[in-house]
Amino acid sequence: MRRRDFLTTTAAAAGAAAVLGGCGSGSGDDSGPLQYLSLAWQKESIEVNKALVAEWNKANPPSAQVRYVQGSWDNVHDQLLTSFEGGEAPDIIHDEANDLTDFAHGGYLADLSDLLPAELEKQIPEASWDMASFAGGVYGVPFLQEPRVLIANRELLEKSGVRMPTTQRPWSWAEFEDVAKELTRGRTHGVAWSMKEPVNQSVNLAMTTGGAVFHRANGKNVIRFDRADSHVVELIHRQVHKDRTASRSTLGMAGSDTLPGFFAGRYAIVPLNFSFRQQVQQQAPDGFEWVTLPMPAGSGAAGGGQLQGVSPQTLSVSQDTERKKTAVAFIAFMTRPRHMARLAEGDWLVPTGREALREPALNTDEHGWSTGLRIASDLRASPVLGVRGYPEWKDKVATPALQEYYGGSISLSALREKLVEDGNRILARYQR
Repeated sequence: MRRRDFLTTTAAAAGAAAVLGGCGSGSGDDSGPLQYLSLAWQKESIEVNKALVAEWNKANPPSAQVRYVQGSWDNVHDQLLTSFEGGEAPDIIHDEANDLTDFAHGGYLADLSDLLPAELEKQIPEASWDMASFAGGVYGVPFLQEPRVLIANRELLEKSGVRMPTTQRPWSWAEFEDVAKELTRGRTHGVAWSMKEPVNQSVNLAMTTGGAVFHRANGKNVIRFDRADSHVVELIHRQVHKDRTASRSTLGMAGSDTLPGFFAGRYAIVPLNFSFRQQVQQQAPDGFEWVTLPMPAGSGAAGGGQLQGVSPQTLSVSQDTERKKTAVAFIAFMTRPRHMARLAEGDWLVPTGREALREPALNTDEHGWSTGLRIASDLRASPVLGVRGYPEWKDKVATPALQEYYGGSISLSALREKLVEDGNRILARYQR
């Protein structure tokens, strides 16, 4: 869920690095306030976070005070690694599950298994706890999650006469291909796939067809790219190069880059992360009608073909802090049902908690909120979670290989060879 590809973050990242370097009271110092590193970036989300910190501080003694520290999603892994190694890590860390694996294995994060209040454990489903559990421990509290959805031009869909999908009856992938053909007219493509960062969405959507890309064999992680793993990848390639129902020009774009063309009617459907609804709502021209739809479903796969992988946002505790119980109590406070719902609303995301999912403010059809909440039960741990060596495989192998395949410069067999053979050599180094 490393999100926000439409942010300009260079200055923010530099500021965050300076802030992290001065966190100070973490890493064993039991004086002064606990440092809470927050990666909230939207105005509403920052306001909610700060308001909750103020509420906590008002209700707790000086020894349990918390100081809000503003961080940035950009380069947070490197910034945290530097702070951990320098003994200046924040006490409470907002991050995402995909970023926890190396920190957990490196001993930088506290195992929360014996520290979590029973009420908090009960509120969050086991499927969500699995997203932050590695090597027998729990290293973060998963509290916000982000499914992939289809954002569509309502007028174009209604004019075409295609069936409007629902979460109870989504399009199948085959039906989605047919719909894209119906919507492709003149200068309008049926769909715009943004593949500047192709790996996570390619892996996570493989779950809809029973794939995973990352599998377990003989107690180790291995990469396979069989038909179930490659089904959606092949479909996207087919839409771009054979059916011509998907725009080739958007393959190098980030999700936000597709929105001007979407608003102009050049693309009828854009697959995007759930939080992009906010940008659509803010930037859509007057009179433009849009709708949030579930991703297509695979056939013969678990969960009716509607499962998809996610990497939720998490709250963790530094291993070095002397006040782990207080830090966990603060996390429990931040993730109370009403508080979790407020954080989700501010960030346009889906909460993990059972009661938070029932909050009236989120249960509305406006801006597609109800679609995301109904998808929540189909979200599972991304296959990449807990895989050591994944970041290297993603950056050095999978990103360029998938971009080449989607662009039409290499074949499926060449893609498979790169992902599997080169990838398994990387994973082997991390599992010796």
